[in-house]
Amino acid sequence: MTARPRAARAAAALDTALDLSVVGGYTRAGLAVRRRLATWPADPAPGSLAGRRALVTGASSGLGTATAAGLAGLGAHVHLVVRDVEKGERTARAIEAEVPGARLSVERCDVADLDDVRRLATDLCGRIGAEGAAGEGPAGLDVVVHNAGAMPPVRTTSPQGRELTMALHVLGPVLMTDLLRPVLAGRAARVLLVTSGGMYAQVLRADDPDYVTGDYSPTTAYARSKRAQVELLGPLAQRWAGDGIAVHAVHPGWADTPGVVDALPGFHRLTGPLLRDAAGGADTAVWLAAAQPPPPGGRLWHDRRARPAYWLGRRRAAPADVQRLWQWVRDAAGLA
Repeated sequence: MTARPRAARAAAALDTALDLSVVGGYTRAGLAVRRRLATWPADPAPGSLAGRRALVTGASSGLGTATAAGLAGLGAHVHLVVRDVEKGERTARAIEAEVPGARLSVERCDVADLDDVRRLATDLCGRIGAEGAAGEGPAGLDVVVHNAGAMPPVRTTSPQGRELTMALHVLGPVLMTDLLRPVLAGRAARVLLVTSGGMYAQVLRADDPDYVTGDYSPTTAYARSKRAQVELLGPLAQRWAGDGIAVHAVHPGWADTPGVVDALPGFHRLTGPLLRDAAGGADTAVWLAAAQPPPPGGRLWHDRRARPAYWLGRRRAAPADVQRLWQWVRDAAGLA
């Protein structure tokens, strides 16, 4: 065995050990170590998204802002999807100061509200098509990053009566992507679901996706919805494959964001010095959006490497349960 394969195997073993340790892999230290490994993929080339168009939900703070800035820095025209337009405009100005020449559009949408998702998708499809025909921008959409997230302290429902984390993390993103297919199709588009390492602590609950039984726990609800995202990669990949759309899940590790401060103040106080900054949390999403050749879809990614969907001895979801959840999503979102 030559030195190079030995070094690569050693780097891969260390990478896996960091992941299994959780603290070692999810923190800023884990990212710093991995960046020095021989297996760390190269950064996307400057301008690699020039002439492309991207959309980022939850773009007004934290990981969403860092992702939007990273994509804009690679040349993409980025649509910032936010609930608060004024806050979104401030975010856009901040990104423009960081990335001179950035092309940004601010879009209002509550991703948990399926009627609002339908409105935005219809509007975007019309505008993107018209701008492309007029030569005012890319004719289609190349990257969608579903980053919008929340962890309500008590069980909360969406305008359609669905448990909020499932509506925001699963139903809204699936419906939005499905309705954007006219501008995503035929462009080798990439759709990224920003998930969480917390999903490793949960099994799929296809029997209770709306969390109507048992005592409600915000962290459990959040992690269940993130587990659902990962389990749905197979059905979503199959549904969108005919349009050339690759779907990925990516988890950012532990990042220091306003969402963590608000939802998990105790965790933030305990782990603050170990947390990655927002750019470190968004690194893999930005890399995955631009990496060449295109990485295979249907996988879970963390720190630029495909990761197993199960650790900690958790049992794999039965195919029947995945299909049961997929049917629930189709019914709840009104998919054809």
